[in-house]
Amino acid sequence: CLAGFGSLMQDVLWCFSQVKGTIDTGVTEADIISTVEFNHTGELLATGDKGGRVVIFQREQESKNQPHRRGEYNVYSTFQSHEPEFDYLKSLEIEEKINKIRWLPQQNAAYFLLSTNDKTVKLWKVSERDKRPEGYNLKDEDGRLRDPSMITMLRVPVLRPMDLMVEATPRRVFANAHTYHINSISVNSDYETYMSADDLRINLWNFEITNQSFNIVDIKPANMEELTEVITAAEFHPHHCNTFVYSSSKGTIRLCDMRTAALCDRHAKFFEEPEDPSNRSFFSEIISSISDVKFSHSGRYIMTRDYLTVKVWDLNMENRPIETYQVHDYLRSKLCSLYENDCIFDKFECVWNGSDSVIMTGSYNNFFRMFDRNTKRDVTLEASRENSKPRAILKPRKVCVGGKRRKDEISVDSLDFSKKILHTAWHPSENIIAVAATNNLYIFQDKVN
Repeated sequence: CLAGFGSLMQDVLWCFSQVKGTIDTGVTEADIISTVEFNHTGELLATGDKGGRVVIFQREQESKNQPHRRGEYNVYSTFQSHEPEFDYLKSLEIEEKINKIRWLPQQNAAYFLLSTNDKTVKLWKVSERDKRPEGYNLKDEDGRLRDPSMITMLRVPVLRPMDLMVEATPRRVFANAHTYHINSISVNSDYETYMSADDLRINLWNFEITNQSFNIVDIKPANMEELTEVITAAEFHPHHCNTFVYSSSKGTIRLCDMRTAALCDRHAKFFEEPEDPSNRSFFSEIISSISDVKFSHSGRYIMTRDYLTVKVWDLNMENRPIETYQVHDYLRSKLCSLYENDCIFDKFECVWNGSDSVIMTGSYNNFFRMFDRNTKRDVTLEASRENSKPRAILKPRKVCVGGKRRKDEISVDSLDFSKKILHTAWHPSENIIAVAATNNLYIFQDKVN
């Protein structure tokens, strides 16, 4: 149960729906989910995959006849957002993989979302059509043009009911502005602009202008041999349209104010935790790199995820985080092997619940972790077909570091590092979470009383 999240810590979570894909040996690279995002109401859930596809799930209305279904999510629309491209000037392939999806607040009957691959951001309109026009004068019912000389009478076109059809159409294409790979997009609270960030630059776009953007951050050195850090994630403040943050591979966070200067190379605030000399190792710089940064819904806090921890920062205190949560500290002794198999470079995301009281992030072996900020309790849960049958209660998992292993524990040496939860999402107002595990999407909700 997730209620208030206090009850989630009573060791249960109920899986009510699981959609998209199956775990089998026939999984292709294109089927791997690369991003998950609820819209602002939580009625829609979008996923993007490495094949450039976007799949949107819609929550069913609650039914008195079938109360046990309790608003399950079913496929609403599927469309190809990006195609593989080739940069002939640089002789580079541009993958179709969807890096991020961001929803715009709904203003009318249609839905709008931004999706991006490494180079190009697209604005999509998703709309419903349940009527079709009939009775054209110059066209027959098949759409073929009629001979005007054969028309003997004028007809008034009418709208006829038809089966519901969901259409996804690209409304804007924002291209040719990034030299490096886009890692983040964020919609501004003014809903007129958004930003896109790559390794060295952050650009500000207006939704109505596709052929130019404004560069607001540029950390590219004059000599690339002097490059010491890259931008890893960026996000706008949820309420103040002039404020945004971006994180770096050095484990630092910069808060910028666009009112100070047009080019925000000088930050307004700089968040960094001093390194503990006793924990210094060959891998310190790699594991300190921040893979995700998120403002709380209130706008008061920033959450960051590095390889081993999740940290919560207060905007009014720059010298250290106010909270630090160990995600999988038992991997500290495995860093050498994780470096050799490249897992140490995995980029885990993190999310807040709707009230900012609980945070969630992923781990290996299809484990995901939840931390209650009020009670300081945490839980480890597993998303897999074996133990997540519909309406089954999830049992907390524990990892044994050494010595004797209990019956309900799993040894750290038997963790499967090919199974990883990198992408998660939390419903904006309810205790419903979405977890992407390879090519599977798991949706969990709180336990029904």
